[in-house]
Amino acid sequence: MHSTNPGSNTRITQKHVLLSEILTVTSVMRKNSRWASGSHMLNARDSALARDLGLRRGNVQSILLCVLLGPFFALIRSPLSTGPITSAALSALHSFFLCGLISANSRGLETALVELSNTVSHCKFEASDSSGDEVVLLKIMAVIHDCMVSSNMLETVLTTCCQMRLSEVLRRSAESTMISIVRTIFGRLYEFDPVEEEAKLRVNEEQAQHGELTMSVSPSTTTPSESLASVGDAEFSADVQKEETEPPRPALHEAIPVYPVATSTEDMVVAEDSDGLPALLELLRVLVNILDPNDQVHTDSTRLTALGILNATIETCGTRIGDYPSLAVLILDHGCKYLFQLARSDNPSVLQAALRTISSLFETMRPHLKSQQELYLAFSIDRLAAPPLLKSNTTKRNATNSPHPGIPLTPTLGPVDAEPELEKGSNVPSRPPVQPARGDTRDLMLETLSQISRHPSFMVDLYTNYDCDINCENLFERLIEFLTKGVYPWQYSSASDAQQLHSQYLCLDMLLTFVNDMAARAEGEFVSPEQLMLNKSRKKLVLTGAARFNSKPKLGLAFLEENKLIYSDLSPEVSRVKSLAIFLKSCTRIDKRLLGDYLSKPDNLDLLKEFMKLFDFKDKPMVDAMREMLETLRLPGEAQQIDRIAETFATTQDTVYVLAFSIIMLNTDLHNPQIRKRMTIEDYQRNLRGQNGGDNFPPEFLQHIYDSIRKREIVMPEEHTGQLGFEYAWTELLARSRVSGHFMMCNSTLFDLDMFKTVWKPVISAIAHAFITFDDDYVIQRAISGFRQCATLAGHFNLPDVFDFVVVSLSQATSLLSEHLSAHVPNYPVVQVEGQSVTVSSLSVKFGTNFKGQLAAVVLFNIVNGNGNALREGWTQIFEMFVNLFMHSLLPTRMLQMEDFLGGVTMIPLRGTQPSRPAARSDGGLLSALSSYLMTPYSASLDNLVPEATDQEVENTLCTIDCITSCRLDEFYAQIMKLDSEALVAATRALEALAHERTVAKLKQESDDVTSPYNGPSQGNGTYVLPYDPAAVFLLEMMASIACQTPQCIEYLWPVIFEHLSALLSASTYYSVLLIERAVVALLRLALILAQKDALRDQLYISLDLIANLPPPVANSVAEHVVAGVSLILQQDAIASTQTEWNLIFAALRSTISNPEAARSTFNLITSLASEGQAHRVTPDNFLGLLSVLDGFATAAGTSMQIQPPRPRRTQQQPSMESPPIDRGRKSIDLLFDLKKFIAPFAESEKLQPGQVWRQYCLPLVSSLGSQSTNPSRVVRNTAINQLQRLLLGPQLVYDDADHSQVEEIFNGVIFPILDELLQPQVHLLDPQGMSETRLRASALLCKVFMHFEVRESHRKADIRILWIEILDLLDRLISAEKSEQLYEAISESLKNVVLVMNAAGILVPPPGSEDGRDEQQRTLWTATQARLERFLPGFLAEVVPAPPPVPPAEPKPSV
Repeated sequence: MHSTNPGSNTRITQKHVLLSEILTVTSVMRKNSRWASGSHMLNARDSALARDLGLRRGNVQSILLCVLLGPFFALIRSPLSTGPITSAALSALHSFFLCGLISANSRGLETALVELSNTVSHCKFEASDSSGDEVVLLKIMAVIHDCMVSSNMLETVLTTCCQMRLSEVLRRSAESTMISIVRTIFGRLYEFDPVEEEAKLRVNEEQAQHGELTMSVSPSTTTPSESLASVGDAEFSADVQKEETEPPRPALHEAIPVYPVATSTEDMVVAEDSDGLPALLELLRVLVNILDPNDQVHTDSTRLTALGILNATIETCGTRIGDYPSLAVLILDHGCKYLFQLARSDNPSVLQAALRTISSLFETMRPHLKSQQELYLAFSIDRLAAPPLLKSNTTKRNATNSPHPGIPLTPTLGPVDAEPELEKGSNVPSRPPVQPARGDTRDLMLETLSQISRHPSFMVDLYTNYDCDINCENLFERLIEFLTKGVYPWQYSSASDAQQLHSQYLCLDMLLTFVNDMAARAEGEFVSPEQLMLNKSRKKLVLTGAARFNSKPKLGLAFLEENKLIYSDLSPEVSRVKSLAIFLKSCTRIDKRLLGDYLSKPDNLDLLKEFMKLFDFKDKPMVDAMREMLETLRLPGEAQQIDRIAETFATTQDTVYVLAFSIIMLNTDLHNPQIRKRMTIEDYQRNLRGQNGGDNFPPEFLQHIYDSIRKREIVMPEEHTGQLGFEYAWTELLARSRVSGHFMMCNSTLFDLDMFKTVWKPVISAIAHAFITFDDDYVIQRAISGFRQCATLAGHFNLPDVFDFVVVSLSQATSLLSEHLSAHVPNYPVVQVEGQSVTVSSLSVKFGTNFKGQLAAVVLFNIVNGNGNALREGWTQIFEMFVNLFMHSLLPTRMLQMEDFLGGVTMIPLRGTQPSRPAARSDGGLLSALSSYLMTPYSASLDNLVPEATDQEVENTLCTIDCITSCRLDEFYAQIMKLDSEALVAATRALEALAHERTVAKLKQESDDVTSPYNGPSQGNGTYVLPYDPAAVFLLEMMASIACQTPQCIEYLWPVIFEHLSALLSASTYYSVLLIERAVVALLRLALILAQKDALRDQLYISLDLIANLPPPVANSVAEHVVAGVSLILQQDAIASTQTEWNLIFAALRSTISNPEAARSTFNLITSLASEGQAHRVTPDNFLGLLSVLDGFATAAGTSMQIQPPRPRRTQQQPSMESPPIDRGRKSIDLLFDLKKFIAPFAESEKLQPGQVWRQYCLPLVSSLGSQSTNPSRVVRNTAINQLQRLLLGPQLVYDDADHSQVEEIFNGVIFPILDELLQPQVHLLDPQGMSETRLRASALLCKVFMHFEVRESHRKADIRILWIEILDLLDRLISAEKSEQLYEAISESLKNVVLVMNAAGILVPPPGSEDGRDEQQRTLWTATQARLERFLPGFLAEVVPAPPPVPPAEPKPSV
């Protein structure tokens, strides 16, 4: 040792350590009597530990390591050493490692390590006390850990781990050491070159007899009487010498099963190879063999140790093992096979260790375990997802109907059933049922599944590797189905509530992790993966086709052919039969029993032959060929069918046929439990005697067949059960894994769309159930995140159905959906809070205490805010919540407003009375019908008392208001106006469906329920009227508001809204006044938009026609809105281009005349149209319509006379001219007359003939004035008759002189009806004083018009006899009816003028005094006139037109 200054940083020298350890060992040796006496000495080479070393040699590094360590090795090997001596020697070796004496730079290191390995593995010492002996073993572990070079030493540690007679501490220490060693040596795989190591391994295999290290555990044991403990051979025991009186105790080192190991150094490879691949492979082989659950030699404790070591190995180098085929095949075959069997162990410790090792395997070697992972996951799901019994509270999922027929039902949350198995097809051939996992086993398996699925790409990997592979199960779908159902409470007899809740949490956590990973991937760009999607689509078809084939082969083949799964590969080499055979052989979904039966039918013999040709039996033993064939199909039960298959199998060789049939019979005879006497080899040989072409088969050939069948039964596919079934399935799995390729790792968005479309519904249902059911804050928060992420994915993938389902699920959790359709709003108390009126309703109180409902509402509206374009059917729930909030005064003010043409914006009343339809109101400044219904929501009611609100109820209401404010409903409502057309239409349809439910459907339902007499609300005529429903008005207003604020989408929204409006207005008398009023306003607001859309112009006039045809009481109540709306429509340029369109506009205006306030506006509008300044607004198309409206105003003036309150006849007077209706009537007559000025321009512009002008313009105008000439209003009547006279006698009247029928129309259609009407007693009673004057004017008009049109030179030849006689009859009736002197004189004077003019014109000619030179017409006319006049004016004609004196007869001339 070199001296150093105090405090300097020095390291003790190796020489000092060597000398100190020598001293320590020798000191211990001296304490032992045997060594102290010197009677037992080591051999000469190993004697005197320090005799030639250390003190007299300056540099220990120059000495060979074997020389330095030789004495220590000798002590460790010596059977005479005691435990303390051996312990001291081992401690010395450990110190040498620590100080660096044994290092990579030491001389002779390789030889020394080989010697050390041999020494440690053959350590022998006398047993003393158990604790001291175990200390020795612990130090052996430490030295081995320091060395880690040889499989012999590893075997020593492994044996110690498995020695059950050792204490728990020692075994666990040995196991810890073994694990540490394994991690170190297997970590070297990362340093090795796999190619070189595999090459060395092949060389070692060729030299297996000389150089291979074998290490294993064999069942050799020792008896307790043996005194020596051989650690290396696992035969060590303690020879404990105690007093005979002391009861014997078990030997400390009882043997455990091991295989013999090489003990001579000559048989061992050099050290540089002992830690290479052969040693690692040998250790791995021993560990795997220990796991075999069918090996009864090893106990569960041994397997538990091996599992721990194997798991450490996998964790250390699992990612590298795949690069070494020799190691990989050991893990992939026997390793996985034994591990999966141990996964069914009843020992909880073994099960836990096995599952941990399995999870490590999948974590590190997943690319190499495609088939193995499929088997394990399917097995786990089968055990975990045994058929459950849902608890009673979830069994009534579909027990109740929707409270809103016709509206999409809000689904009750529950497990979503998978599609029928027949359509989906069986994923794999049916497996025998497994025992469902219970209790802790279930928890453990579920936690392992959760751990395996933690990888972000796990679900994508399942989908791409299995669901898109025709030959694999749909593991992704199965796992999601299991997880979604696992979130719901399942009733297990052995499961505690805590275990069940834990299981539900785990399932939910896996689901939410899947959604979260997909949402994270969604940030990338989405690209459609064509090939895998094609495979997935083909797989679905194959599954369906196979399922149908298994049900009915004919239908299955038709489906397969239709979808081009068969017969699509036809070619000269591939016939239809061969194509079908290829599919049947390659499709694993075909039922093997059915396949055998189908192929063996006589009609399918060609198919059976092609099926057999697909096998490659070349150079295969007969039995193996039979096994291969019978693994693809099951032999049918009939002997003829079996014979047909065997014959086809043998092709044309009779010998093969006989042999094949014999093998089938031999297999049945040897393994059928019902056969007691088994066939012997002699019997089998005897049965086949002479069948080999007349000769016998070779005995050894038949013996081989017999032995093969006897040892290994040929089992049909469906008969594989138990261990035999597992072995068969494992063989199939390995065969499939050789062609299935590696497991793809694909953490990509390429497949998320199809995955999400497949599983979104059960996933969201499960999340919703968790949100509603679970109380854990973390779980609720995770569920909320799941909702958000599902909504994000729905928008990303453009899946509105998904978004709808999220909204539906959350809306159900809010408790804001109304349970029934109620139109009645109770009188809720209103309190003042900080200056604001707060309505304390039942909903606000209840919702204020529902924390989870509030949370769901906030989450719901935060999700839909900004995502409205993704909503479709979910709008129904959104608006249903709006309605419920509205009915309880919880909506923002902006959403409660109504817009119209009169008073701007008003609030929707929550309650209203139900009066009968109002009569026509008196004129002047009246409000709209809406005003009578605009009352405060909580006005006083004599019928209902307002309850008092408690402080707690107010507090709950304030919580509700805060929550609703957090939902930002007004912001969401504003976003609706910015939606895309498709989403906007969906929203409008939802509104219409809800409104329809409260109006049309409700009316039909309640009308059907009404019995006579009905005591409900009705009009005066007994018609049933629905009570006022504020929700119906609210929904209508929202529809109209959305449409009016989105004019760019009116063409899509109009059909939906108009359907509802049309239904309301078509039955307007059955609904409340306010609802119909709002419907009319909505229709007109939309009509303003339609007016600007050329493509929808026709819909404008359909709307106006609907308004024009409203019943009069309804029309009167909405008249102000109608005229306001039509006025705005008419402000559009070129709004109407045809006569029909104008007629519809004027028809709507005519419906407003009965309303005094509306009539004033309408008349002003018409006046502006017909005025001089607006000449361009009067066109040929609107001439008649304008005329009809003006005529309507004149008629209304007369009607106003009829509704005056009755007065005594003596005091009955006409209203003054200042009466608005009378004034409008008079002005309308003047406007009618002024229309004549447009006739000539129209005739000129349209180049009309006089007859056409008469028909189109003049006759309607004359007829209108004529009809108003009998108006009850004296002013209107007199004005009309005056204007009629001016028109008929003036120059503006256009008619065809050549067409006398037009003149007849004036008399028959205008003048005569006036007089006929005036002669009616009831007409005369309307204005007794003024009607006489009218009769007088009418008579004068009659005579003047007759003279104007008929008594003219041009009409001299016309036959006017009939017309003239009718005139005389009318005048006769007038004189007789009136009996007035004034009228008598007036008629007499008028007739006098007519007669004189007629006489002057030669029309009415008295008979001459001499020869009558008149024609027949003149004679007849005079006779008739004279006869008629004599009735009421005797002597009148003779006085006016006296007959000429008679001419005396001429004297005859005398004849010449």
